[in-house]
Formats: sequence, structure tokens, C-alpha cells
Amino acid sequence: MKRWAALAAVVAAALLAPSSAYAHAVLVRAVPSASRVVDRAPGQVRLTFSEPVEPRFAAISVTDAAGHRRTASNPRRPSGDPDTIVVALRSQPQGWYLVYWRVISVDGHPVRGAFTYAVGPNPGPAPQFVVPSVSETAATPRLLAARWIVTLAAMAAIGLFLLRILIARPARAANLRPVTVAFVIATGAGLLAAPVYLVLATAQFTLRSPLDLGALAPLLDVSAFGRGYLDLELTLALFAFAAGVAIAVDRPERPRRSVAELLALSGALLAAAAVVLIPGVSGHAGQTSPRGLAIALDWIHLAAGSVWIGGLLGLLVLWRTAPQALAITVPRFSNVALAAVGALIATGIAAAVIHLPALSSLWDTGYGQALIAKIALIVAALLLAAVNLLRTRPRIQSGRPAASRLVSGEIVIVAGAVFAAAVLTSLAPPAKAVADLGAPAARVGPGRVHTTAAQAGYRLALTIAPNRAAVPNRFAVTITKDGTPVQRAVVTAGFAMLDMEMGRQAYRLPEAAPGVYGRDAPALVMVGHWGLTIDVEPPQGRPFTVTFLDKANG
Repeated sequence: MKRWAALAAVVAAALLAPSSAYAHAVLVRAVPSASRVVDRAPGQVRLTFSEPVEPRFAAISVTDAAGHRRTASNPRRPSGDPDTIVVALRSQPQGWYLVYWRVISVDGHPVRGAFTYAVGPNPGPAPQFVVPSVSETAATPRLLAARWIVTLAAMAAIGLFLLRILIARPARAANLRPVTVAFVIATGAGLLAAPVYLVLATAQFTLRSPLDLGALAPLLDVSAFGRGYLDLELTLALFAFAAGVAIAVDRPERPRRSVAELLALSGALLAAAAVVLIPGVSGHAGQTSPRGLAIALDWIHLAAGSVWIGGLLGLLVLWRTAPQALAITVPRFSNVALAAVGALIATGIAAAVIHLPALSSLWDTGYGQALIAKIALIVAALLLAAVNLLRTRPRIQSGRPAASRLVSGEIVIVAGAVFAAAVLTSLAPPAKAVADLGAPAARVGPGRVHTTAAQAGYRLALTIAPNRAAVPNRFAVTITKDGTPVQRAVVTAGFAMLDMEMGRQAYRLPEAAPGVYGRDAPALVMVGHWGLTIDVEPPQGRPFTVTFLDKANG
């Protein structure tokens, strides 16, 4: 009871409390600072993030130019500071060092980064460190497959139950037994797949083997992501029990339900509602503002999809086992499915408006591209559903035989859309900075950048070398007007990660030569798309900004 009370409190808080959109762990402060030369070797590395991070899911390595590790302990959290993790260091001779870090955000998305510092007083030039891969994703094939199975099984179980207990109920009880069996299979698959997925995800996030259950078991509930999937398992088990009781006491031969039937049905429906609520509370919707609206849209979207795909599966089961029940079930399901599809489309559009900061993020980010794939699959399923509605339903109502191939095809396409949804939930939504980016003057990268742009009568030549993530890069801007170098301007370079919310960095570019402004900076901390803004304040004239879209590889 205590766990259920805590779950109810979490749900209520999620619905009522305000939230920042797309909260991800952003490195806000490091000691020693990035690219800083310190006179004395530090005894530890201290990293502070924008949200609490779990040390048992964190990895921090400190290596010298030869690749020798200098860390002396595992990451730990200082007392009373949940946003910070520290790692002790061994002795560090004079020279440059690479700090590489990896943490897990609240919603289960891994985030990586790297920076360098030097121990002086004369460390020499910074070497080219071999940086581990800084591209990170929770959308690996194994995790995607497991997440898809969990989502598809839970949705199918709910839809099959609703078909059995509400839509197809006027048919004879004997005809409904195969639907009940299908419900049991789907529920069992969901109950088995959810903990398997949680173990696989925890193993990947902690860089352990999935077979190391002794080490993984204590870590399953230490993150918000893990607790969300444990809550999903609990609610799915409760739904399985409540739905089983509702089916056991149901008497389809009686038009009016008894009090016991109504109570059992109400309990099962509430449990089903909790199942489709948990993914939103613990996923993207729970980290998006306005939180209450985002969670409501996600809940309706999942519920409508469950009615659609579970009902289709139930119709296919009846087609193969009790075709005589179709004359009653198909017309009733068609009406319900039409409303469900309408709700699915409406909530999908509204959620896309909330999650996508700009139309361009549909094709500029992996999240948007996965959304396009999902939309295409749903449109294909709708076209097939229209054919079913116009051709298959009249044939069944008139007593003529009808093939089930169209329904099978509709199920396959909808299942593909659920897979696309699993990809979406495994990717971080694009950052709000995409909306602020506007139309870039140029799209550059990957690799070394040398491009020019014109703005407000000025000409800017931008150079980025080597344009690689997680290493210091040289950013240089040459500014001229009518062929004459523009001197004594105030030039600031701003960097915003576009593939996920990570905050914005800004660096002042000092004037190195007449009209040439530049510096080395560890600004590109992750592989992906970056919005680069060059803010220029000329000594005479109005300030202006030039924007570039950069792709940085590892």
C-alpha cells in the first residue's frame, strides 16, 4: 500500500507541478575548469549538473596524453549535493589531461562529454587526445526491440480486454474464449518483457553485462527511469488481476450487468488507465512543459492506440476461431475505432506541437525523422482501415465471407507505428534552441569548416578546426566591411546543442589580428547538430548576429 500511495503522489505531483521542457543532465560547472591551466595538480574532479545524477550510473575517466588513467576511486556524490559527482585523482605530473564523463538523465537518456585541463606552470601545447565515442543513445537495436515488445504487449492486452468485455460482449461467451486467451498471452508477454527491458537498459547504462544480475538488481530502482518501469510492471500486474476477475464474473448472456460485474469492470478500467499513464509520467511528457497537458495528451494517445491495435488483434482472433461473432463485433468495433483514430490523430498533432520547437526539427533531428516515419505508418494504416471500413464491414454485415488479409495488414502497419513510437521515446526531443536558430546563414560540417556569410553590409569568414566533438576546437572569425578589416569589435560565439536540451555556452572571441577574432574552446562537447551564433558589436554601427548550423563528429 505504501508503494501505491507513493505512486499516486508522484502522479499527482507530475500533473500539477510546473516543469522545464526536456530536462536533461547538463554540465553546468567543472572543477578544474575546461581548458584551464592550474599550477597545482587537483586532488579530485568535481562535476556539477543541472539535475540530480546517480553516481552508480556515472562514469568519469581522467587520462594523460599517453592514455594512462589518473582516477583513484569510483564516482561518488558529496553529502547534501545530489547534483554533483566527484572522483579522486592520483598524482599528475605537469602536462595536459582529458576528463571524459557519462551520466544518465532523469528520463533515461545517457549524456556524455569531455574536456581538457592542464597542470602547469608550463604544460606545453594541448595534444590530440584519443577521445572515446561521444555519440550516445538509448536507441540501440536490442533496447528498441525490447521496448517495442513491452509497449506493444501492454497496448494489445488493454485493447483485447476492452474488445472482450465491452465491444464483443453481445456475442456468445463460447465465441469470446479465444479473445480471452489472446488477452492472457499479451498480458503475460508484457509482464515478462518489462523487467527484461529494464535489466537490459540498466546493464547498458552502467556498462555491465545483462547476465550480471547480482550487480544490476540493486540498481533497478535507483533512477527515475528504473522506478518508472517498475511502476509499469506493478500497474500491469494489477491490471492483469483486475481484468481476470472482471472476465471471470462477466456473464455475456445477461444484457444488464450485476453489481459485482460493474465493480470488477470499474477496477479493471482504472488499472488499465494507470498502465497507459505511467509511460507519460516517467518519460518525455513528464519532463515537458506544460506538464499536465503533455501527460494528458500522452495518456489519451496511448489509450486510443491500445483500443485500435488490441481491437484489430481481437477481430483477427475471432475471424479465425468464431467468424459467426463478427457480424455483431465488426460494426460495433468500427464505431469505436473511428473515435479512437480521431483521438490518436488529434493528440499526436498536439503533442508534436509541444515537443517540436520548430518545423525544421522534423528533418534536422533524429527525433523528428522518427516522428515522420511514425506519421507515414499511421497514414498507411488509416488508408487500409478505410478500405476495411468500406469493403470488409458491408460484406460481413450482409453475411458474405470476407478475407482477413486486410485486417492482418492493418495490424502489421500499426505495430510498425508502435515501433516508431518506441524509437521516439528512446530519443531525446530536440532542444528549444532549434526555434531560436532561425534560418542559418550556412550549414557546415562534419569536418573542418571554412565558410563565409554576409550580414548588414559586413562579410564574415568562419573557420572551425578540427570541428570534432569533445576536443578543443579553434573558432576564428574574420570580419570585413567593403574589403576593410573591422577592428575593435566585440565578438561573442554562442553554442547550443540542437539534438537535446543541454543549455547554451558563450565565449568571447578576442581580436588576434586586425579584423580577426578567435580562440580555442571545448564548446562542442557531444556529437550531433550545433547551433553556432556569432554576435558582433562593431565600434560604429548596429550590432548583428550571424547563425550557422554545424554537424560535429567524434
